[in-house]
Amino acid sequence: MPAPKALSQEKRTAILEGAGRVFASHGYEGASMADITREAGVSKGTIYHHFSGKADLFGAYVGEQCARNLTPLSDPSQSSGTTGETLRGIGLAMVHLLLSPAGLAIDRVVISEAARFPELARAFYDSGPARAITALSGWLAAQAAQGHLVIADPEFAAEQFFSLCQHPAILRRKLGLVPAMDAEAIERLVDAAVAMFLKAHAP
Repeated sequence: MPAPKALSQEKRTAILEGAGRVFASHGYEGASMADITREAGVSKGTIYHHFSGKADLFGAYVGEQCARNLTPLSDPSQSSGTTGETLRGIGLAMVHLLLSPAGLAIDRVVISEAARFPELARAFYDSGPARAITALSGWLAAQAAQGHLVIADPEFAAEQFFSLCQHPAILRRKLGLVPAMDAEAIERLVDAAVAMFLKAHAP
């Protein structure tokens, strides 16, 4: 049986953006593959040829959003800034993604439906948080090897940094208790997280 032809980037983008709109409007359970094919303007056969099902499609959508919005995490070793500047870029990118319309919609879908659909929770975690933690922990290990930081467990330290960036102000925004955070508030939040992290791991 011949291998499936690779999706063009244009068609892949159309499918994932269409899926994102349907998931945001109908939730995970309410989103049908028929709705997604109509929204994306492709055939159901095309989608099933490249994605095994809704969970796979949702994971791909999350991965696409992370790849598009977390550029500083794609290869932190390429950053020309200091350790603190690189961490600041990573933290700002993460917080902006969490507070973006796509980030808020993804969070609502996962939190509301993960208990009923464990495959959804796994697809989300593997495509988003796990990738981010792996990328950051690798860079932190390199920073420790070069003497810029003192870190015994890079993976734990990466999780710690992301947790520091997820200030309760972000939770209030996710709950709709406050309007959108302005750039100054986001920068203040991330700068405080970076300062605390560097103080804890200073050589």
